[in-house]
Amino acid sequence: MSTATAETSHAFHAADLLCARVASTGSATCVGLDPVIDRMPAELAPANPSDMAQCARAIEGFSLGVIESVAADAAAVKIQAACFERYGPDGYAAMWRVLKAARASGLAVILDFKRGDIGISAEHYAASARNAGAHWTTISAYLGADGILPFLAEGHGSFALVRTSNPSGDALQALAMANGHTLAETVADLVAQLGKPSIGKSGFSALGAVVGATKRAEIASLRSRMPNTLFLVPGYGAQGGTADDVRACFTSGSSGAIITASRSVIYPKAAAGAPWKQSIRDAARVFAEEIRAIARG
Repeated sequence: MSTATAETSHAFHAADLLCARVASTGSATCVGLDPVIDRMPAELAPANPSDMAQCARAIEGFSLGVIESVAADAAAVKIQAACFERYGPDGYAAMWRVLKAARASGLAVILDFKRGDIGISAEHYAASARNAGAHWTTISAYLGADGILPFLAEGHGSFALVRTSNPSGDALQALAMANGHTLAETVADLVAQLGKPSIGKSGFSALGAVVGATKRAEIASLRSRMPNTLFLVPGYGAQGGTADDVRACFTSGSSGAIITASRSVIYPKAAAGAPWKQSIRDAARVFAEEIRAIARG
């Protein structure tokens, strides 16, 4: 199934679309789009960094350039909402345009906003992401089904936080429960259970899991608990995750996991005078080749 077919068919399914995108690019990679003003290319930098409208235009221009540069090699792009929302209405409008551009490029689009709410609030958050053009969102799983299921409406997908890559997450996620399982394993069981009704033709559900590459000792256990769950895997590269760390996230070949990288791709070390878009394109290609080699191994 091509990416276009997966998205335009009557029964849209986020996991099927993402898997189709991985198959078409041969790359189980996601580029994190976290635009920061003080790292902008000089030609895009706002004249007045205190002017929110100027800053919003700068990060929009940069983000559109990143999308153009990575679309041929990445399966997905993960857009960090906080980087846009800090600039008020102008930033929020810029984020909508960036989301729509990412979707139009053929990339699978993840809105990284880690919402956690229930009832009508969760429904509104989920609708806002769908209306903006996101195929996937990131969410907190710690309110249970009430905070998860609204984000799976109309075939859309969500990656629930299960085992994050930040060291301080250990204080909660590694806690042992009365049954001997960790809190992260308990959340993994919940994700697997809630995701079963949304398993698509690809064999994966529309409810995915965020599992950090830096938690290698736990990945095998989490994968066995969530055999039909796509893993969104942060922590590779700059945060210390290695090839061996992420290999266990895949179910077979390049199936079952999407490996993310942000800073190493969108802020690459470039040769003097190299156009910034070309430098990002080269970094995205190198990243894709690294993950292809891991999946093949």
